[in-house]
Amino acid sequence: MTAAQADHAGARSDIKEIPEGFKLDTPRVEDGAAIWRIARDSKALDLNSSYSYLLWCRDFAATSAVARDATGEPAAFVTGYLRPDRPDTLVVWQIAVDAAHRGRGLAAALLDGLTARAVDELGVRSVETTITPDNDASNRLFASFAARHSVPVKREVLFDAALFPEQGHEPEVLHLIGPFETPPGSNR
Repeated sequence: MTAAQADHAGARSDIKEIPEGFKLDTPRVEDGAAIWRIARDSKALDLNSSYSYLLWCRDFAATSAVARDATGEPAAFVTGYLRPDRPDTLVVWQIAVDAAHRGRGLAAALLDGLTARAVDELGVRSVETTITPDNDASNRLFASFAARHSVPVKREVLFDAALFPEQGHEPEVLHLIGPFETPPGSNR
């Protein structure tokens, strides 16, 4: 996020600010290994290959974000992409916070910061994500996100449990959040 975007985000009352000691940033390829470790250690996310996190940092950096600690290392991340058939929709793929940094509001600040940037720079009008019913933390995060921004959230099963090849995978519930208003003076 550029300084101007940070000023714009800070001026909006619906944006959760990044906690002191952290910086919201765009991921770089060099962050891929750290992001993979945070995902692995979360114990909640489906872990993708380490290679995929390198690709996220290269090919989807504009729709992803990291929170850097005082040393510049990733402490949390959110990955996303624009839906090919609905380019005004940001799909949040994964969001996780390193165990040492949880409880400080980093996930909410990352989600708010990325969405503000995507609305302003990419013309995003809505956010989608899928969450399993047993993931209480993510369900709370996205419900509070919608409430904080005063936008509706609609939920529907996207992928039923029977579609997954492994036993015991819960259904993936699609959360459709928005529409967001494009702020005055944005690039769109």
